[in-house]
Formats: sequence, C-alpha cells, structure tokens
Amino acid sequence: MKKDFLLLTVALPSLLIAFPGFAAESEIKQINTDKSTEVISDIPSLSEIELPATNAELLTQQSAPSEVNLETQPEITDEPDISLEAIAEKDNLPESTPTYVIDKEEIQKQGATSLADILKRMPGFAINDVGHGADIHTGTYYRGASINQSVFLINGRPINNNVNTYHGGTDLNSIPVEAIERVELYSGTASALYGSSAFGGVVNIITKEGYGKPKLSGSAEFGSLSLNNQQVTYGGSSDNVKYNFSFERFFTDNRYRVPVGAANRDSQGFLSNADTATSTYFGSIGLDLDKKNSLNLDVTQLSSRRGLIYFGFPLQRDRLDHDGLNVGLSWKTRLGNGESSNLTTSIGYNQDYFSTYGPTGASFYRRGSLDTQQLTARVDHEWKVTSNNKLRWGLDLKNTDLIGDVLSTNPDRIATNETEDRSLFNTALFAVNTWNISENFLIDLGLRQSFDSQFGNYLNPSAGLRYAVTPIVAVRGSWAGGQRNPGLDQLYVYDTVHGWNPNPDLRPEIGSTWTAGVDVNFSENLIGQFTYFGSSIGDRLGVIAGKWENIGLVDTNGLEAALQLRIAAGWSTFLNYTYTDSQIKTGTEESLQLGLIPYSVLQTGVGYQNAGWQANLYVTYNSGARRAFFTNPGDRTTDFAPSFVNLDLSGRIPLTSNLGLTVYLENLLGEQYERVNRIYSPGFTFRVGLSSNF
Repeated sequence: MKKDFLLLTVALPSLLIAFPGFAAESEIKQINTDKSTEVISDIPSLSEIELPATNAELLTQQSAPSEVNLETQPEITDEPDISLEAIAEKDNLPESTPTYVIDKEEIQKQGATSLADILKRMPGFAINDVGHGADIHTGTYYRGASINQSVFLINGRPINNNVNTYHGGTDLNSIPVEAIERVELYSGTASALYGSSAFGGVVNIITKEGYGKPKLSGSAEFGSLSLNNQQVTYGGSSDNVKYNFSFERFFTDNRYRVPVGAANRDSQGFLSNADTATSTYFGSIGLDLDKKNSLNLDVTQLSSRRGLIYFGFPLQRDRLDHDGLNVGLSWKTRLGNGESSNLTTSIGYNQDYFSTYGPTGASFYRRGSLDTQQLTARVDHEWKVTSNNKLRWGLDLKNTDLIGDVLSTNPDRIATNETEDRSLFNTALFAVNTWNISENFLIDLGLRQSFDSQFGNYLNPSAGLRYAVTPIVAVRGSWAGGQRNPGLDQLYVYDTVHGWNPNPDLRPEIGSTWTAGVDVNFSENLIGQFTYFGSSIGDRLGVIAGKWENIGLVDTNGLEAALQLRIAAGWSTFLNYTYTDSQIKTGTEESLQLGLIPYSVLQTGVGYQNAGWQANLYVTYNSGARRAFFTNPGDRTTDFAPSFVNLDLSGRIPLTSNLGLTVYLENLLGEQYERVNRIYSPGFTFRVGLSSNF
C-alpha cells in the first residue's frame, strides 16, 4: 500500500499542470474582517494584519459570494472584488495552522446531503460511512484519528456527547446541510480553545443567519433507490432583527443488489435493512441591541430512523432511532471604544437519544438506549493586548448526564439488563497567545487546564509558529498535547447489541499531535499547501474478549497536500491528497495499519459556472482499507479491500431567473466497488431536482 504514497506524491504537481480539468473550487484567501472583504493575495507581512478573524492562509472551497443570485449572474470577464456579508463572524483562531473552509455555494454544487458528504472532500478526511448503503460502524477518520478523537461544534458549541459506542456515536449522516452556512476545519493550537480530545481536529458547523429582504427558497429532488429530498428556507432581516428558518426531509431505501459475501445480503441478493430517513428543523434569531451588543438564539432539532448494517455478519435486522435537540444562546459585546477587545458569552443545551433494537438470530429481542443531556456555558474573550500581541482566553463549563437502558430477552444476557444513570462535570480554562515577533515571524502558545469529576485535573499545552520566508513561501509548524477520556457508556453501560462489557477502570487516551507545513504561491494561478502530520496516542481504547480495555499505542504519520489552480474566469479547481500511516505499535496486531483507514485518498475535480449554468466533475481515488474485524469465513484481519476510483458529475440548468434544474450523476464508471469491510456501493445512481428562490 505504501507504493500509493510514492506514486501519488510524484504525480500531484504534474497532474495539476498537465490535467487542469481535474480539479474543483478551492482558493487560498486572506480574510480581513475590518473591511469585511476577501481578497486573493500573496502571503502578507504579519505587521499589516489588524485583529483578523484568521491570520493564517485559508484554503477555502468557496464559490461566488453569498449575495449573488446564481440564476441571474452575468458572465465574469475580470477577476472581481469578492465581498462576504457579515452573515456569521469567522472565528479568531491561532495563526500557525491553516483553517479549511467550505461554504454553502460549494456545498450546493457538490450535491451534499449530509455533513459527512461535505467533509469527505476536505483535506485529511477518510470517510467510509457516507453515501448509499453507508453504515455508521465503518468510521470517519481525520488524520488517522477517529470521530471520537476529534471535536465537532455547532456555532462553537460541542455536539460530541461523551458517548463512544458505535450505535451511539456522532452520526454525521444525520446532520443535513440546509441550515449550514459553512464548515470550518481547525487543527494544531486551536485544540486548546475547544477541547483536549482534539487529536484529529476541530470541525465547526456555522449555521445560516438571515440578511436582507425576506427570501423564500426551496428544493425538491428525486432519484435512484427511492431517494427523495425536500428543503425549504425562509430568512431575512428587519431593522435590528435577523431571522432564518429551515426544514429538510431526506429518505432513501438503499435496496440494491450486492455480491455474495457482502454485508446484509438477503436471500434475493439485495442489500437489506439499509434504509435511511431524516428530518430536521432549524431556526435562528439575531438581535442587534446597539452598536456594541448583539444576541443570537439558534435551535436545531433532528430525527433519524435507519437500519443498521453489520459488516461480515449474516443478515441483520437491528434498527437505530436517533433524536437530537441543540439550543444555543450567545451574547457578543465589544468592550471599550475600538475593535481590540471582544467578549462572547454563550450557553447551550444538547440532547441526543439513541435507541438500537431488534431481534437476534434466535428471535430473542434486545434493546439498548443512550439518552445524553448536556448543559454548556462558555466565556470567550479576544483581546489585542498590543499591536504585536493578541490573547484569546476564557472558561468552559460542561455538565453531562447519561441514562443507559439495556434490555434483552436472551436468557444468556438477562443478568446484564440494567438502567445506569451517570453524570460528569468538566471545567476548563483556556488561553492562546499570539506574538508577532517580527514582520515575518509569529508564534502561538496555548494552554488548556481541565478539571474533570471523573479523571481529575490535567494540563494540555500547545505551540505553533509561522514564518514567511519570502512573499511567496511560508513555513509553519505546531504541536499539541491531548487527553481523551473514555465515554460514560464505555465505563458503565453494557452494550447488549454487540455483547461488550463496560470497564470502570479504563484510563484516558493520552498523547500528542504535531504538524509541519509550507504554503507556496507557485504562480499567480497555482497555489498549494503541504502538511506533514503525526500523532502518538497511548492507552488507545478497544475491545478485547468482549470487554472495553486500553489496548496500547498507535503512532500516525502522514502527508496532506491541497492545491488550487485558477484556469480562467468562471472556472474553479481543487486537488486534495492525504496519505495516512496509522501503525499499531503494541499487542497482537503490532505493526499493522489501523483497520478501516486507507493509506491514500485523493479528491479532485473541475467546476464551471456562468449566468446560472453550472457543471462540476469530481474524482475520488481510495487505496482501500484493512478489513479489521467482523470478517467473513476465509477473510483475514490482514486483508485489504481493493482500491477504487469514483467519478461524480453535478450540474445546474437555469429555467427562469428564480428556478433551476439540478442533476447529480454519481459513480459514472458504474463500478460496484467495495467501500470498506464488505460494504459495497450500488454502482451508478442519479438525482434530479428543482431549486427556486423567491
């Protein structure tokens, strides 16, 4: 598998130059919040930057500005000044590591139907559980770290719920896209701001706010495998009030033929029990109290009903119900007379209810439910101490209550039936200080001191630097220490679905992550970012002989490359490549790659838009991941799924100034490849819909 790394490392620059048609929309931009504009620029002198939202180069996949009506947009003949309305303020983040951003226009062009769909084309991600026939057991990985080793936020509030078992983890396929303004991806020193468990990174979902005249928009699409998806949004502003409300409904039965040996293959040769139905309600109201103070309330409610696929097992009939509610209220105030001191105070409530249930092979019934409720509060102060020194510091409070209810009619498991009611309280102080040592050199230093009712007190430091060698080359690096605590379910709740016993003696996963990278403006039209990343995590959690245990050390090393080529007006391109070597260092699987993580993933494509017309071609290469567990007879845990290449095409045809026809053709090659661990894609599928704005 390592030959993929050598081959693709050599091929990346030549691929962009020789085949510019294979890339989609991604631009390195510098954001200046004082002027509320985005301009494509060289790497700036650090002394020129005044309290920016993000001083590091931003690799963004951003389309036309959000106020442009794509149905009536005229042909672009010159490079425009691109403005960004103050729909949602960007985070003031450490500057030593890049922030990756994908906005709503690019999300729409890609045809994403969930957060997992959005993340799969961002650098560093390997997402197995996305698309038709996806299963939540097969994993989302960022730089080799699992979904529970990263932090997921909505408007800066955590949505990870301290639940770690497969049937109760964060299901990115249940988070729809209609309410999303953009998605931001952080790493490095930013982990000090949002949690010690961010071994992988921090994903922040920024939701839409209303602006301008009231506007009603909607879409409806239908496609293969009984897919239907309806979305409607109404938003606007009046005087000092902004509002936005949306609803989204999605369904697909995912019933298609699969090869012999595939997971959940029924007697007729079809994938069974893989249907998915979600519905989501979202609303936000913002109020500008005066020139210095504003309030914002946002509410998201989702409901998901789906069947579960267990790779390698015989036919399964288990179901998963997931209901979630997230409420947040934030108050932003500008201290003093200038822009040098800003305070944000927020409180949040997050509830996730997961219920897995179904008959076993002997017709016994089983059910396991996890009801998690979290109350959070945060005080976050951004302070420009001097012209060369910025401090961001604050306080996080989080209280978690978990009720785990386990029931089985199997005589062998009746003794494990129980109801567990557990609570956890965590307090953290955080601070990140950025010093501009000179015009071209800065450093970030971060600390996060946590006080945990289960695991005591612990300190996690972080550091980063960035040096602009020349106007076209900058180097950067970061290091961060981390600690990820076991979930309350792993500690106390029997998993009746898998038959796994909890372990109250589990130790936290403790380790560190680091990066080293370079940003290069090869030419006016070709810009690239290259990042080496690594991590070492001890006491990694896993299951041994049916019980949660600390299983040992995993070391990860990898390379992330992201390039943008600007061909001509109206054209947009991107290329992302990630090589990940996550090696198990101890135990029976010593020296093996972590299961389900491919060595190589490449995403690239090309997009064109003009006067409301759009066409976008995306290419995916996946080197194949190790079939780690739940194998079929004859399979070995050292086996890898075959590599595959996938092509997707999306387009939009304007019918009127307010109405457009959308088309998404997925898997153009029609190959029914093995996505991971005996779970197969359906081959070619399509979606056709209408979108409108009034």
